Amino acid sequence: MFYWREFVSRSPEEYVAWLDGTSREAAQLEIIQLLRLSQSGKKIFVDTNTAPERLKQISSWDHVAILLSPQSLSVERFFDRPDAEKQFLYRQIMEGPEPEKTMENFRACIALANSIERYEAFAGSGFFTHLRTEESTIEGTLAALEAHFGLC
Repeated sequence: MFYWREFVSRSPEEYVAWLDGTSREAAQLEIIQLLRLSQSGKKIFVDTNTAPERLKQISSWDHVAILLSPQSLSVERFFDRPDAEKQFLYRQIMEGPEPEKTMENFRACIALANSIERYEAFAGSGFFTHLRTEESTIEGTLAALEAHFGLC
């Protein structure tokens, strides 16, 4: 049986290893699905963690947009979204025996997953990049993406 409290309590290194492994695994399935869906001729938008190196193999600059935010924003605002997955993890942390300690550890996991090295790899990938800041709005991000993808 899987215990979610163990998941939110793992070390940052274990968390990043899990994240990288699931991203590689999911990328394979996503690519198969994208190839199948592309036969329809319709525009397809995908939110993915696929590595830029893999994206370069399967797509072009005008078909990819990378959304980035500074590490501090990623860490501090991780649970601010109404995303059901994130809220579930938040509840697991807060309902555990040591919520403050667990939250501190999980934020360290998020920080390592959003390290400067990883950030720079995405920022320097050659793909269009949109940087999220404290002042960013959904409308502003949408406008930038529409312009990049020629949807205006």
